[in-house]
Amino acid sequence: MQAIGFQQHLPITDSKALIDFETPTPHATGRDLLVKVAAVAVNPVDIFVRRGKGPALPAPKIIGWDAVGTVTAVGNDCTLFQPGDRVFYAGAFDRPGCDSDYQVVDERLVGHAPANLTDAQVAAMPLTSLTAWESLFELMPFDFDQPEVNHQARLLIINAAGGVGSVATQLAHLAGLQVIATASRAESVAWVKSLGADLVINHHQDLVTQLGDHGITSVDAVLELHNLTTYWPAIATLIKPAGSIVSTTQSNAHLNLNLIKAKRARFAWEWMYAKAHFETTDMVSQHVILERISQLLASGALKSTVTETLHPLNAANLRAAHRLVESGRMLGKVVVTR
Repeated sequence: MQAIGFQQHLPITDSKALIDFETPTPHATGRDLLVKVAAVAVNPVDIFVRRGKGPALPAPKIIGWDAVGTVTAVGNDCTLFQPGDRVFYAGAFDRPGCDSDYQVVDERLVGHAPANLTDAQVAAMPLTSLTAWESLFELMPFDFDQPEVNHQARLLIINAAGGVGSVATQLAHLAGLQVIATASRAESVAWVKSLGADLVINHHQDLVTQLGDHGITSVDAVLELHNLTTYWPAIATLIKPAGSIVSTTQSNAHLNLNLIKAKRARFAWEWMYAKAHFETTDMVSQHVILERISQLLASGALKSTVTETLHPLNAANLRAAHRLVESGRMLGKVVVTR
């Protein structure tokens, strides 16, 4: 099959940063599905892995963790899908990615794709939806189906215009939360407002002061999606006693957790790949979440966050997609379709 990958950690301006190559088509066994990939999306994790460090790899590495496609074969232990099903998923971090003609993926990480959306619309959604849902409704004490209870709670989302933030803003709004979003440009402010943010502040300015100007001195929860080290002092100041803080970003310094100790605040890391990486007993929850996301997308309650689409699926267009994500100015997601 044809695939796209990297063998050296190079700048995206280098034509060898991502290359087209041929590799054997994998086979589905156990609970794996063999999926013919129709479209993929690019996330910051793709950039992180591709740029990396270290010597050249002995063979090209396939990355990519957002896909939509059609099941062509199933392993002997599969019970959730059958050949012909149109599916979407993010997959596992420690297996070959989706930037290829075919991919094998554990069915417990897969959902049925909404039939009324295009491949590009669907491919943009798995990784960010899983990250947002797990953050808000697993690691935070909110129930998506109890908006009347959630309505009293304020949620601060730092970097709400990015991939995860764009979905988290929508899901939090649908769940009844009061959503405070951060964005810094006129277009990103308009974007997050269109997704359901009740209030937008600038993450390049002091968060505490800005919220104080609106009469807000504390929030019930914080979803941090950009730079935890930078925003930690403000987060610690703003979080309510017994509040919840979830971060998806690595810290480049030791966090002073003592700042939230007296408040009995909860802090958690969200890593969407953890369930697959450690083969946790609740791994199938990602299938359940994606089934729910599919229903929300199909009904129009949740809208796809795709904003850029490239075609066809090859190394040149994936390099272009990586450049867009690396620019740091993306609203929503970029997708490459077959």
